[in-house]
Amino acid sequence: MASAVGRLHRVSAFTKVLSSRLTPSKTVTACRTAVCSSSGAILPKPKKTTFGLLRIAVVVVPFLYVGTQISKNFAALLEEHDIFVPEDDDDDD
Repeated sequence: MASAVGRLHRVSAFTKVLSSRLTPSKTVTACRTAVCSSSGAILPKPKKTTFGLLRIAVVVVPFLYVGTQISKNFAALLEEHDIFVPEDDDDDD
């Protein structure tokens, strides 16, 4: 019981420290440097990344294939060692 009370005291002290650190002590002002410069000039358009979907496919497809192979091999290993073997229910009544 005493250890639970001690833990509760430590947790409450920890939350007090976190809450004091998370409260903002300074005011934050909005800054729009992404659209215009400090002088007020409008910045040029950002560079467009081409082949976006192709790049995604080049990354995703090989990792999906590798993950599938790992899962298949691990399932075969589990079945070989009789760790997980699905039961065959014959319902030929």
